[in-house]
Amino acid sequence: MNRYWLMVFGAGFIEVAWVSGLKYAQTPFEWLGTAVAIIISFFILIYATNYLPIGTVYAVFTGLGTTGTVIAEIFLFHEPVRPLKIILIAMLLIGVIGLKIVTDKQKGEEEAS
Repeated sequence: MNRYWLMVFGAGFIEVAWVSGLKYAQTPFEWLGTAVAIIISFFILIYATNYLPIGTVYAVFTGLGTTGTVIAEIFLFHEPVRPLKIILIAMLLIGVIGLKIVTDKQKGEEEAS
C-alpha cells in the first residue's frame, strides 16, 4: 500500500470525527473543530486523487467514513447494535476492499504492459 492510500485512510478517519461533530457539536469551539476537520479531510482526499483513481478513492473514503461512523456511534455514543446493521456494514467493507484490490490489480497489469 502506498502513501496515497494511507492518506485516504487518514482522511476517512478524520471524516468520522467531523461527521460525529455535525451531530454532537454544541459550542462555537466544537463547531470550529468540526469545520477544521472537514477542511483537512477533504484537502487530504483531494491531494490523494491527484495520484489515485478518483472513483475508487471516493468509494473507499465514504465506505470507511460510513463504517467508522457506525462503529463510533456504537462504542462512543451507545447507539444500539442491530445485527442487520452489522451485516450491512460488513457487506459495505467487503465491497470497498474488493474495489481497492481490483483497482490495484488493474494498475499492476497496466504497468506490466
